[in-house]
Amino acid sequence: MGNYYVKVSAELNGVTDLCPVDTPDNPFEYTFKIECTKCREEHPRPVTINRFEQYEVTGSKGSANFVYRCRMCKSEHSASISRTDRKYTSDDNGKAVPLLIIDARGVDFTEFKPVGQFQCTGAGSGTAFDEVDLEDGEWFDYDDKEGAEVSIVDVKWEITN
Repeated sequence: MGNYYVKVSAELNGVTDLCPVDTPDNPFEYTFKIECTKCREEHPRPVTINRFEQYEVTGSKGSANFVYRCRMCKSEHSASISRTDRKYTSDDNGKAVPLLIIDARGVDFTEFKPVGQFQCTGAGSGTAFDEVDLEDGEWFDYDDKEGAEVSIVDVKWEITN
């Protein structure tokens, strides 16, 4: 139980302010591998969590973004996620910056999979890039206003507590 942080580190070239596209109209489906803290059973498939969806937690007045029952030990677990106020900037190059906070109850988050749409901005031009795909750990594009290639490379994700 407790808080986890999903951190990213990367090398931004010609862009800044990297973050997930995550609004009520266009929610990001955060994808994780998870494990039950009670019996240590790993969930057979990655799970997705939308921070704008709420589910009731059994036996509680509370709700969470994600509720599941372990198929091995039958324990119910829940988690809620929120965005930090950070974006990954070109000044952060090489540093691990927390983008998400996970409040987990009975579940360990073992891996984050960057499946979904990210966005960033041209560092000098202000050009909006809102279809950034980081699944392969890198992204390349061209900033017409700057007349130069832009990229995000060496993308690494970690989950810490």
